Amino acid sequence: MAEQRTIVITGATDGLGKALASELAPAGGRLILHGRNEEKGQKLLEELAPRATGELEWRRADLASLDEVRDLANSLLEEERIDVLVNNAGIGTAGGREESADGDELTFAVNYLAPFLLTRRLLPLIERSAPARIVNVTSAGQAPIDFDDVMLERSYNGIQAYCQSKIALVMLTFDLAEELEGSGVTANCLHPGTYLPTNMVRRAGVDPVTPLEDGVEATMRLIASPELDGVNGHYFDGTSESAPHPQAEDPEARRQLRELSAELTGIQATA
Repeated sequence: MAEQRTIVITGATDGLGKALASELAPAGGRLILHGRNEEKGQKLLEELAPRATGELEWRRADLASLDEVRDLANSLLEEERIDVLVNNAGIGTAGGREESADGDELTFAVNYLAPFLLTRRLLPLIERSAPARIVNVTSAGQAPIDFDDVMLERSYNGIQAYCQSKIALVMLTFDLAEELEGSGVTANCLHPGTYLPTNMVRRAGVDPVTPLEDGVEATMRLIASPELDGVNGHYFDGTSESAPHPQAEDPEARRQLRELSAELTGIQATA
């Protein structure tokens, strides 16, 4: 009897993450859903239970705290396997500059440092589960990182904060893909759609553009489509392979980001 697949989705109580959970619940296997709000998490499980044909699990963690990210990773490391990790959780452009529990700029912390730490901690288990996939939900909104002011202490702009956090996630994807080449684990990332109808977009005061169904289809393709077997280290705009901002492919920028990430999280990344 084949082992059931285990899929982990961060940020699963709203927007794209919730829609992915709804799509995957009837497909069987083990679905582990993450969010930071316990009440919303339990409500999500109740909503999905009637249609779920496999196991549903809930994990609470505030990704604005690296200690809570470590605790989340530790709980997931108790799993027998992780076949797909979907780093979907994120915050948008609304509001002024805030800091995480660790004193880092909040958007960079939640959108990049948290998935960096979580993925790195889970990597040995993901590799043991091969063939497996890492899917990072990023954005076409990408801006180069100013490594002299990563935390935007000199000049804060919500759009810059968001866009640099998303290019950092693309860089992480490319680093992982190079490291994992030949391991049976692939790492890819995507822009699921322009201004999906989510709470994050609405809080920014922006009118949605791309239907949520399109974002789900594009992300599901990276999660489960057989045509993506072995496809590694790509950035997709929807379902089309695309080119990210040039800094994402700059070896020196990626090296600087790796070193900064190691310093901030205590996790050493392979060069």
